[in-house]
Amino acid sequence: MTAVITGMGLFTPAGRGVAETFDALLRGRSGLRRPPAGHPAGDSLEVAGLLPEIDPRGVVSGPETKVLDRVVLLALLTAAEALADAGIEVGRDVDPERIAVIVGGVGGMSTLERQVVARAERGRAAVSPYLLTGILPNMPSARIAIAHGIRGYSSAVGTACASGAQAVADGVRLIRADEADVVVCGASEAPLFGTFADTFGNARALARGWDEPTEASRPFDKRRNGFVLAEGAALLVLERDGHAAARGVTGYAEVAGYGTNTDAYHPTAPRPDGAGAAACMRRALTAGGIGPADVGYVNAHGTGTRLGDVAETTALAEVFGVGGVPVSSTKALTGHLLGASGVLEAAATALALGRGLLPPTYHLDDPDPDCEADHVRAVPRPTGAEHALTNSFGFGGQNVSLLLRRLSGDRSGSGRPPGS
Repeated sequence: MTAVITGMGLFTPAGRGVAETFDALLRGRSGLRRPPAGHPAGDSLEVAGLLPEIDPRGVVSGPETKVLDRVVLLALLTAAEALADAGIEVGRDVDPERIAVIVGGVGGMSTLERQVVARAERGRAAVSPYLLTGILPNMPSARIAIAHGIRGYSSAVGTACASGAQAVADGVRLIRADEADVVVCGASEAPLFGTFADTFGNARALARGWDEPTEASRPFDKRRNGFVLAEGAALLVLERDGHAAARGVTGYAEVAGYGTNTDAYHPTAPRPDGAGAAACMRRALTAGGIGPADVGYVNAHGTGTRLGDVAETTALAEVFGVGGVPVSSTKALTGHLLGASGVLEAAATALALGRGLLPPTYHLDDPDPDCEADHVRAVPRPTGAEHALTNSFGFGGQNVSLLLRRLSGDRSGSGRPPGS
């Protein structure tokens, strides 16, 4: 029993939807810019991955329009897009008891911050009775379930920047255990507000000092000096292969295996020797029944931090040998969507396999010698790869690697390069 990706919902700084987002990743269209005047994080961020404003009245109604956090709104919009892309209507195409929803992320922290300020300024009467439905980490999953009549397993995942990838791994587990036929899984993040930005800024983790904001995110480059904080959501529809076949649906890719583990090393820093990340990748390969030589691409976590990029490169060399597999990081264009990055990158990896084109790492002008690898740079690289890995690593030493397998009869596109 295998899990295939039959639907995608993407709302990212680089684009919305499958076609627009992947086209941006191939063509180098960046979603990074300076926050406009009056933005909640405008005083805290030099550059960010920004989305358009969302009118909550187009998503929810009543008093909740004032307090439902952006993270929930993004999840609702993206889930609807993913289910539509999969051609699934709950109750018509899947038993409501046999579809699950798992959404990761930190929850509605910007709403909590605003309500704390309101209480401090105006007293207890200023606190909305709808506060909890806007901020609880399980609300994206719960609201998706309510909107679509999903009555199966529902959960939230909180493994920092590995949350979205962990949600996909958990979805695969549900399908393999025959606890669900369909799983909506991924993450939604809306971290672009003052306090959240300031904690990363004060930790000197953010890219800074760049005259051109689109060049600030530069994974593996010698001049990198931090990551670019971004908002967005990405959700996948995983489906049991037999269930998809009965509907006559061809998926984007199969999630052939996954690895999860923890470094047990430090609350924020990765293990310098990359041992935890290497073990995680090996677990994914073992779960998929393949060896390192069978992998044709790795979409790296690659955030653009000094320690993280070197540790991941070290882990890649341990598993594949130095230069043993093509590597790229799409965060150069999207920024770091925290928990949503991993599932966005899983979507990009699935599309890369299906279309036979590897998205490059843009702005990798001068690779760091400590990050020696077969970097895909500047232009997309044609590939006939059958398998690819995508890595996600989070604070606390959380590691997730997803192994994807290309499907015959893939629906992802023609494989023609941009402009052909």
